[in-house]
Amino acid sequence: MPGTTPSPARETETAWGVFLVFLRLGLSSFGGPVAHLGYFRQEFVQRRRWLGEAAYAELVALCQFLPGPASSQVGMALGLSRAGVPGAVAAWAGFTLPSALLMTLLALGVGAGIPAGVLQGLQLVAVAVVIQALWSMARSLCRGPLRIAIAVLAALLVLRWPGLQVQLLVMLLAALLGRGLIKPLFVAGLEVPSKPSSRRLGAMALGLALGLLVLLPVLAALWPNRLLSLFDGFYRVGALVFGGGHVVLPLLQAQVVEPGWLGNSLFLAGYASAQALPGPLFSVAAFLGAAIDGWSAALVCLVAIFLPGLLLVIGVLPFWQALRHRQGLQAALAGVNAAVVGLLAAALYQPLWRQSVTGPVELLLVLLALVLCSIRIPPWFLVLLGAAAGAWLL
Repeated sequence: MPGTTPSPARETETAWGVFLVFLRLGLSSFGGPVAHLGYFRQEFVQRRRWLGEAAYAELVALCQFLPGPASSQVGMALGLSRAGVPGAVAAWAGFTLPSALLMTLLALGVGAGIPAGVLQGLQLVAVAVVIQALWSMARSLCRGPLRIAIAVLAALLVLRWPGLQVQLLVMLLAALLGRGLIKPLFVAGLEVPSKPSSRRLGAMALGLALGLLVLLPVLAALWPNRLLSLFDGFYRVGALVFGGGHVVLPLLQAQVVEPGWLGNSLFLAGYASAQALPGPLFSVAAFLGAAIDGWSAALVCLVAIFLPGLLLVIGVLPFWQALRHRQGLQAALAGVNAAVVGLLAAALYQPLWRQSVTGPVELLLVLLALVLCSIRIPPWFLVLLGAAAGAWLL
């Protein structure tokens, strides 16, 4: 029936196979968290058919509720579903490694500047990818006037009152509206084994995530050490930020600028550079760590900021599989899925569209990229075309 998960292609079952798939995405996924969700949808829903449209939207909604980098957590969950915990780690490593290495080299003075036109071209490709993902998700998840109304309301509220708290309230309101007004049809979701052993592992992962959050500040106070203090600070940032992306900026600034580890100008230079590179924005942790104390600190900060999100994905998904079959939860998720479409629409308009499409040439390039997206041009080739067009025309 409509929305049912397609029969998955089982060619990628090993952690190494998952790593290679996500490494290619890590090399070509420009545009920030919202664009990443579009690239993931192209790769895993349309091309590889690992899961269906509704299951993917459900996964996106779940990761929006969890602390941590939402787009990276979607990737971790996909890796977990294909190759267990090693697959989750492999998905994170493949998607994060290119940008983390580039950020570390940039902080150490090796990286070279990227022409402004190339960066603009890459941003325009990201706009096209998000538009295509938004349109396809809206067709699947906003059927009927009620779900359309929820999506529009979510977009308007977030645009009028931007901020993390409003986003969380919008998701909660959508869940309540869905629970009370929507009668969903059950659809098959992401297949993650939910055996007693996996639930035990999930409980252990949740316990470890909470235990580290409580114990790390104590350990850092008892045994003063720069690397331990960095691990503590970046772990807390990863554990307390919801939605990822630009929300992480003030928390990271408090961790590295206020204690005097970095100057504000260097911090902002690293943050701006991260937005110009493929892969997760949280890779800025590698830049900050390297600028503070070289390669070792870069690795410590990078692992610390992503670890809470990884532990939460491993911990929540085994229990989620049992909970998601309940009709009340399905109804709430239907409302949340519609709200996710609205949040993506708001993020498309501000900041992606307003910052990227500033004239007729930019608009023409976005339309051209949309046409190429519609004929299933590989993302990496689209990225190369966008970079070349930006360098030539902008």
